[in-house]
Amino acid sequence: MEIRKAVITAAGRSQRALPLQSLVGQNGEGRTALAIIIEEALSAGISEIGVVIAPGDADAFRAAAGPHASKLQFLEQREARGFGHAVLAAEAFTGAEPFLLLVGDHLYVSAADRSCARQLVEIAGAHRCAVSAVQSTHESKLPYYGTVGGRRVPGHEALYDVSEVLEKPTPTDAEQRLLVPGLRNGHYLCFFGMHVLTPAVMEQLRSAGTGAGTLQLSPALAELARRERYLAFEARGRRYDIGARYGLLNAQLALALGGRDREEVLSLLVELLADRAHQRPA
Repeated sequence: MEIRKAVITAAGRSQRALPLQSLVGQNGEGRTALAIIIEEALSAGISEIGVVIAPGDADAFRAAAGPHASKLQFLEQREARGFGHAVLAAEAFTGAEPFLLLVGDHLYVSAADRSCARQLVEIAGAHRCAVSAVQSTHESKLPYYGTVGGRRVPGHEALYDVSEVLEKPTPTDAEQRLLVPGLRNGHYLCFFGMHVLTPAVMEQLRSAGTGAGTLQLSPALAELARRERYLAFEARGRRYDIGARYGLLNAQLALALGGRDREEVLSLLVELLADRAHQRPA
């Protein structure tokens, strides 16, 4: 299964400014969050990228993309009707092809020699089905993420057959429906902010989106799991939600500590902590 296209969603009211934020990338050079996400997609062999934006945001996103701007197509989400509706706004762009889906408020640091997106695309290509990247997450974070339940694929330590998907479940719902054998107690497989999806997902979203209400992605993925094979993959790496409290700071530290300036950043942190300790009242 060849995956040539990627969709980045960045139209949400609380999300649209986040991809425009500036950070220092792992190579020590200044980057916007959008440019870092684009480079994540390109590292997976993607050749066409569609960015779902709110009306009027194209110029700001084009500037934030920098040298990557020519690779982008801007797709407007004209109504703020949820994440699933944002994905559906890219239907004409993705057509009858599978596609990589990324969110505009998550950055990634790989713990392998391949990017997280590359790992995911390779798994999807090998198994020829939809695959969502997931991360083992403590139950205290369940209110922030879609979560899957299922069973480990025999012979694959980090791969799971998905049987259930719930959006931001309560701990009680998660315990009853989303327990995955082999995970640590109190941990669940929560979405990583990265998926490879098939055209069947667009069909599910279109059929569910005929009304005027909010349209989420998780119910479409739950229906997908009932109709065809759908996998979850624990990528070797970590996600960083830059929309969370201190999220941008946390992502910047992760990028810096995983990059070429690691020793310099560690020295700065030690110096900062020493200064704070020195200033503490006796």
